[in-house]
Amino acid sequence: MTTSAHMLAKYLDAELAVLSGKTITFQGRSMGMENLQEIRAGRREWEARVAQESRAASGRPSIGGMSFSVASFGDRR
Repeated sequence: MTTSAHMLAKYLDAELAVLSGKTITFQGRSMGMENLQEIRAGRREWEARVAQESRAASGRPSIGGMSFSVASFGDRR
């Protein structure tokens, strides 16, 4: 598991715990429902990193994180 995937899992666990009404200690801080938006922002950041790593590993071309396909309009005879 990559560091990004590990961190994403941690943020998902933290979000689920807080949504269940628990107070958790995450990255040395006590967090509860009042920190839910901060936890969700962190989760979105790590989701983006995991997606970026996945795209890079697939070998698909991308510009600015957006993948694309290349059309060939040449004659195929």
